[in-house]
Amino acid sequence: MTGPERQTDRAPGRRASVKAFTAIGVFLALIGLLRFTQPDDFYLWIKAFHVIAVIAWMAGLLYMPRLFIYHTDAEPGSAQSETFKVMEQRLLKVIMNPAMMISWMLGLYIAWDIYGFRGGWLHAKIALVVLLMLVHVHFSRAVRLFAKDGPRRTPRYWRVMNELPTVLMMAIVILAIVKPFSG
Repeated sequence: MTGPERQTDRAPGRRASVKAFTAIGVFLALIGLLRFTQPDDFYLWIKAFHVIAVIAWMAGLLYMPRLFIYHTDAEPGSAQSETFKVMEQRLLKVIMNPAMMISWMLGLYIAWDIYGFRGGWLHAKIALVVLLMLVHVHFSRAVRLFAKDGPRRTPRYWRVMNELPTVLMMAIVILAIVKPFSG
């Protein structure tokens, strides 16, 4: 191939994965460094990084079904379909999976260190986050099916699925901020 690499080539995807793993490593090193250099503010740093990771994860969960809607309309094997396959794979592997893992790690640390895994609101929040993770798994399976040009759901189905992460996010945020079952 002559000229610049296209975004649908495999090499940029491999480089993106290496960058994602490198970023996670740097992030974990930063957390370790903050633990020792900022012990009084460590909880605030953890909470800030948790919120950042959740925002990244939610961005992916909200964008992925939109890609599926457009991908469903693309002819299997077409250049457009192949482009959607690359976009979906990279969104999942470079943004969504690392953000979900970091959200869980930091969220569980906060639940253990600050709340001792106590509180009805916390149990309800964790249950809803598990449901959000199941939505993530469902989207991951869809990415694999689209990659194989397998059976496709309708654009209407993906429009409905696009709302599920939003509803779960709203309930999770209310539980985390209001803590309605904290008595």
